[in-house]
Amino acid sequence: MNKKTENVVSHFDESDKNILARYSCFKGKTEVDEYHFTFVPIVYGTVSEQIELINTSYTKILKKLTLDSNSAVFRRFFCSDLINQYQTIRKYSVVGSEKYDKCAVSFVSQPPYPEAKVALWAYHIIDRNQPILKSIDGPGLKMKRNSLTHFWDTGIMSTEEQSVRLQTMDILSLYKKILSHRNMKLADNVIRTWFFVKNIDTDYMEFAKDRKEFFEKNGLTPATHFIASTGVEGSGTNIKARILLDAYSIAGIKPDQIQFLSDSRYLSPTYIYGVTFERGVVINYRDRKHIMISGTASINKKGDIVYPGNVVKQLHRTLKNIEVLLKNAHAGFNDVCVFIVYVRDASDVKIIYNEMRKNFCNVPIQFVVASVCRPGWLVEIECQAICDAVNPDFPDF
Repeated sequence: MNKKTENVVSHFDESDKNILARYSCFKGKTEVDEYHFTFVPIVYGTVSEQIELINTSYTKILKKLTLDSNSAVFRRFFCSDLINQYQTIRKYSVVGSEKYDKCAVSFVSQPPYPEAKVALWAYHIIDRNQPILKSIDGPGLKMKRNSLTHFWDTGIMSTEEQSVRLQTMDILSLYKKILSHRNMKLADNVIRTWFFVKNIDTDYMEFAKDRKEFFEKNGLTPATHFIASTGVEGSGTNIKARILLDAYSIAGIKPDQIQFLSDSRYLSPTYIYGVTFERGVVINYRDRKHIMISGTASINKKGDIVYPGNVVKQLHRTLKNIEVLLKNAHAGFNDVCVFIVYVRDASDVKIIYNEMRKNFCNVPIQFVVASVCRPGWLVEIECQAICDAVNPDFPDF
C-alpha cells in the first residue's frame, strides 16, 4: 500500500483471495475528496455470488474509509452476459438507485477480466464541510456544487428503428432534448461521452458518419471543438438497441475552464480519418483539475495504426500516446485515478493484464474484452486523472 500524501492521487490494493479490489484517492485543499474503485471477482460463481463478493468488499472498504455509500455518484457494471444477468444484478443494493443512494448507474455488456461475470467501477465524492446535493434527473444523476451542476447520464438508447443511422440520430436528438431541458448545449456543456456499439466492426463507420453530421449541425466542427469520447464494442439491456450512450456534462461551466488535449507529434487529429472526438479534455477548478483521456490506441500522427498484429507493441505505443496527452495537461501517470482497458482478443488479455500491472501496481484498472473502432487496433485505453492546481478565478469542484 502506498503512503498517502495530501493533494496527490494515492493508490491502494485491498484484494483478497476472492476479489481484486483497488481504489485511488485525491484529497483536495478545499476538503473535497474523490475516490475511484474497481472490483473484479476472481473465483468462479453465479452472478448472484459474484455480486455478493463485490458488495461485501465494497462495504468493507467504505467502512474502513468512513465513507457512506451515499457518496457514490457513478457506477458502471461490466457484465459478461448482461441480458441474462441484469434482473439479478438490479436486486442488490450495491447497484444504487433512487431507493438506495441516488447514483448514476451504467450497465454494459463487456466481459470483464479476470474471467468474472460482473465487475464494477465506482466513483465517489465527499465534501468534508457540507453534504453532497444529489438527485435523480431523467436518465441520470444531478449533483449541485455551488455555481456548477454536474450530470451523469447513462443508458441512453433507441429501439424505435433498426438502422444504425436512425438509432444514432434518435439517441443524439434525445440527448440534445435532455440538455435543452436543463438549459444546456451539446457544444458548451458536454464534457465526456461513451458510445457503445453492439456490432462495432460493421457499424462503427456508419455511426461515426452520422455523429459527424449531427455534430456539424450543433456547432461541433474541426474549426470549433469536439467532445472527449470512447467508441467501443458493447451493448445494453435491450437486444434491439445497436448504440448505447453514457455522458457527463456540467451546467455553469466557463469556456476558459476547459482545455482540449492534443499532440501532433504523436497523434493525428481524429477528423482526418472521419471521426469526431477530442483526444482528451481538462476541466480546471480552483484547487484541482480533472483530466479525461479519451479511448486511445496505437496510432501515429498520420492517423495510421502502429504495430499491426502485435498487441504488446500496440500497448506500449498506446501508453506513450496517453503519456504525451497527460504531459500536455502538466500531469503524468502518477496522477491517474483509474484506467479502463479494452482488449479485442480474449487470448491477449492476460499478457496485457500482466504488462499493465507491472507498470501500474495498485492503480484501479478495469480490463474488458471488447473490440474498438478499427479492427486492426488490438487494445485501447482510457483513463481519468486529477492534479493539484491553483486557479483562484475558477469555481470550486
